[in-house]
Amino acid sequence: MDSNTLQIIIAMVIYMAAVIVIGIVFARKANKNSENYFLGGRSLGPWVTAMSAEASDMSGWLLMGLPGVAYWCGLADAAWTAIGLAVGTYFNWLIVSKRLRRYSIRANNSITLPEFFSNRFRENKKVIMTLAALFILVFFTVYASSCLVTCGKLFSTLFGASYQSMLILGAVFVLLYTILGGFLAESASDFMQAIVMIVALSVVVILGTIKAGGLGAVIENAQSIPGFLEFFGIAQPTIDEAGVQLVEAGKPLFGEAGEYSLLSVFSMLAWGLGYFGMPQVLLRFMAIRKEGELKRSRRIAMIWVVISLAVAVFIGIAGRALYPDALLTKSSAENIFITLSTSLLPPLLAGFIMAGILAATISSSDSYLLIAASAFAKNIYQGVFKRSATDKQVMTVSRLTLLVIALIAIVIALDENSIIFSIVSFAWAGFGATFGPLIIFSLFWKRTNRAGAIAGMVSGAGMVFLWKLVISKLGGAFGIYELLPAFIFSCICIVVVSLVTAPPSKEIEEDFEAVKSQK
Repeated sequence: MDSNTLQIIIAMVIYMAAVIVIGIVFARKANKNSENYFLGGRSLGPWVTAMSAEASDMSGWLLMGLPGVAYWCGLADAAWTAIGLAVGTYFNWLIVSKRLRRYSIRANNSITLPEFFSNRFRENKKVIMTLAALFILVFFTVYASSCLVTCGKLFSTLFGASYQSMLILGAVFVLLYTILGGFLAESASDFMQAIVMIVALSVVVILGTIKAGGLGAVIENAQSIPGFLEFFGIAQPTIDEAGVQLVEAGKPLFGEAGEYSLLSVFSMLAWGLGYFGMPQVLLRFMAIRKEGELKRSRRIAMIWVVISLAVAVFIGIAGRALYPDALLTKSSAENIFITLSTSLLPPLLAGFIMAGILAATISSSDSYLLIAASAFAKNIYQGVFKRSATDKQVMTVSRLTLLVIALIAIVIALDENSIIFSIVSFAWAGFGATFGPLIIFSLFWKRTNRAGAIAGMVSGAGMVFLWKLVISKLGGAFGIYELLPAFIFSCICIVVVSLVTAPPSKEIEEDFEAVKSQK
């Protein structure tokens, strides 16, 4: 092991030790009861609420996936995705946060998303709760696998070890940390990690731009590649049969710019719809200590999101100017942040910047694992199979579930050619279409009933799979991001089924009006 590698390891160990200390500090409070473990006792302040919500949401794809897209094919895909996410973030905080915080308390003090849906419709047979919990298990297992891919790529690139062994090492660390501290530890560390992420992005993009010769040189290089710096065009790398970009005289080859239609724009903007169904973000709305603090949280969240997304996209653009032929496959392009960091910074500082990637991965994977485990332990085990289960039994089952989910996520992530952005996009669509429409209608349409809720979840999730695996293969207009058609289809199903079936009971309508009338 050389001196540079040792310094990087030292920096990352220091960071990981700080994360573990946070877990230990919060472990005692987290383990008092399941509400503290899963929702932190509704005690989050506005800064922690905002920063932890965004850090847990963005994950490693912000530092690797999004810059990788920009590096590989230019501005359009990455920029329209970022714009959609920023707009979705704003409206989720503006429209959903306050009503959900209020309604989750009215709905028998619900502490998980499946529990909220079930209590909102006052169901006796826990069909909504069970379905919601199962969908969370499925999509968060896929989501967690994307985080493990990030760990595998990061450590294998840095230390030259096998991708699979580094993948397992990352999974073990995340699992132990999540079991230890629960929601409070997760939220507190996410706050710290959000700071690390935005600092890491900013430092790397500034140094990269300077190294490339300044902003003008970066833009000039991007403009020299057909479609690379266009909002309505897209660069098309010339690749061989193995998917490797061809290089001639040290210069990567590109074909003519591809067309980027309005349909493609709407497809990428649709990423913003996913926010309405993201459990890790929605739980922060439920967990804030005071409803009145959500406005401040929204402002904090928006500043963080806009800066982080813009910088992440530009890192890919700057990386193409600095290292045009260093990353020649779509999968390896996601290492551009690592390449820039290790090349531009002294090893010790690079190690702390690499901790930014680790921060993003931990902040997301612990959220995903914890929410998925709570969905099974709280909503299926206690909610359906053993209603007399004690808090201690629920938390034991939760930790066993964490282990099973982590093992499945490892299996999904074993392919080292996995593309983080693609894995995240599927899980994002799953959550957005399964829960997004139902959140909006359950909070704002009194006529929504239990049958409509079930129809909305099942149709949204089913359409994501159908569109992704079957319909999108037809190409053309059918090649749009599966979240958009699935979200629309779910909305239609909620409205139609609710209108053709019996209206909600008087008690459910009274709950709705009570929440609506609160100031």
